[in-house]
Amino acid sequence: MENNYKTKVVKIDIPPDTNLIFGQSHFIKTVEDLYEALITGCPGLKFGVAFCEASQKRLIRTDGNSEEMIEAAATAAFDVACGHTFFIYMREGFPINVLGRVKNVDEVCRIFCATANPLEVLVVETRLGRGVLGVVDGETPVGIESDADKQERIEFLRKIGYKR
Repeated sequence: MENNYKTKVVKIDIPPDTNLIFGQSHFIKTVEDLYEALITGCPGLKFGVAFCEASQKRLIRTDGNSEEMIEAAATAAFDVACGHTFFIYMREGFPINVLGRVKNVDEVCRIFCATANPLEVLVVETRLGRGVLGVVDGETPVGIESDADKQERIEFLRKIGYKR
């Protein structure tokens, strides 16, 4: 059988002090619904949303309350160019603050990752278009945590206010 596809690794630029959520959805209304979920989910969140339309005009639809984050999300969406995928770039908040709301948006089908780590998206391209095979989120582990590492993790979570 003839190989009618090619794969590509797309490196995603994540500016300093920025997190992102990368997912897949199914409807043009996604942009507005993600905006509502984000704006009501975390006061003070600065964000940008970009959604790759898979039919009709096939545009990258954008929204948000930070031009810098909108531009970053649109650039990532354009570079990945897979239908019905979306990027949310954010500052002054974290994915943990809004991920539940994002997952509960009716159009959202899946979340590939939520990260501030170096990120690469594995893309397949066919005659029809492009799709996401998976993501590489961060670097390879170098060992298993020790008791001291566990204690450091526990203290860190309390320091940043995620545990009491």
